[in-house]
Amino acid sequence: MSQSLVPAAAMSFSSATLERFAREVAKYPADQKQSAVMACLSIVQQELGHVSPEAEKAVAEVLGMPPIAVHEVTTFYNMYNQQPVGRYKLNVCTNLPCALRRGEAAMQHLCHKLGVEPYGTTADGEFTVQPSECLGACADAPVMLVNDRQMLSFMDNERLDELIDTLRAHP
Repeated sequence: MSQSLVPAAAMSFSSATLERFAREVAKYPADQKQSAVMACLSIVQQELGHVSPEAEKAVAEVLGMPPIAVHEVTTFYNMYNQQPVGRYKLNVCTNLPCALRRGEAAMQHLCHKLGVEPYGTTADGEFTVQPSECLGACADAPVMLVNDRQMLSFMDNERLDELIDTLRAHP
């Protein structure tokens, strides 16, 4: 994406980020570049750690869509962080099937162990704990997702404690 074609708000993104946007946009017909919104938001999050309102506006400019449409995507999916999170983001499914199999208790155990409220981040910036909508592994409840990448199943208190100890041991 040539710098002369980049909207002013998007200039805060690195050239590497803008190039990644361009590769994603190129996957779609020219009149459907908004289809790259999820990929572009993921790229922003990889670069900045979260998707700020300013970043949403810049993505909207790049893709030629209303800022509210980008905001709707950001807020619909819990994989997009709307504020800074810890190095380890721990999403615990609290949807009904997991809730019936101690999902809420698993989240409360993590919060208690780490000294945070749901959506809170530890003082050292290492862990953020938040409830999650269905992760699609109901038979393995309680389940959780670490950093939006690694699914963990059957997370009883012992396994949760082991997870925290393991993550703390790897700086």
